[in-house]
Amino acid sequence: MPDRIVDVTAYTTFDFLEGVIEGHGFTNEAVAVLNVTTPEDDPDRVEMRLEMDNTDLGELPAHADVVSLTPAQARELAAELESYADDIEGE
Repeated sequence: MPDRIVDVTAYTTFDFLEGVIEGHGFTNEAVAVLNVTTPEDDPDRVEMRLEMDNTDLGELPAHADVVSLTPAQARELAAELESYADDIEGE
């Protein structure tokens, strides 16, 4: 991915996922990188960063979407992900 904003390292949460961007009048599929981390200085939040490979995107410039979560919100999200994963696996 040229012009990468999210650094992909051995510690990146997920690299090279399948992603889709939907907008008014367009849909693009692209490789995506998803990373979950906390700030190094004063870690007061959990950050999720999602970046789509901009070489496959004609409608959007290179960018990363960032969501900041409190610890409680991060735990709530984790529980939701577990619940949906269990539904898929029939548990």
